Amino acid sequence: MRSEKISILNEVIERVKASDFCFVLNYGGLKVTQLTTLRQELVKLNARAMVVKNTYLGRVAKEQGWADISALLSGPTAMITGKGDVTEVAKLLVEFVKKNDKAAIKGATLDAAALNAKDVEALSKLPSKDTMRAMLLGTLMAPATSLVRVLNAPLLNALYALKAYEEKKNGTAA
Repeated sequence: MRSEKISILNEVIERVKASDFCFVLNYGGLKVTQLTTLRQELVKLNARAMVVKNTYLGRVAKEQGWADISALLSGPTAMITGKGDVTEVAKLLVEFVKKNDKAAIKGATLDAAALNAKDVEALSKLPSKDTMRAMLLGTLMAPATSLVRVLNAPLLNALYALKAYEEKKNGTAA
């Protein structure tokens, strides 16, 4: 293998190793401006798109121990990698594919598991990590909030009784 190819392959390997996810996109038929727009949107989500040869991606898959992704390795391929919230990137890609009918999501790998296009679409419908954390926190806090209300109830009842007694004594009771 020539040194240029080895350099490109090493870059692909390093990018995949440093990423939490790897989406595979068929970009055939897209204009450069459309791909540039996608790249700009991905940067906001701490992700990057890279056009890669299918053979390179196949080698990376074998090296990383991914499930068989040979079905994804046909046609023009772009690899989207990054760190952070995978659902936000999936949402962006699904919206991009809906707007640009020439592009298609081939699949993805997440924690060495292969996902197909339908799995990626399902992933895009999940709430973001921050939303899930808020939901979990609300669920965890609900028993504590209820306990505080129960413990405060006798004190509040006594306070209401004293207030009613004071109003009765002053003659302001209705």
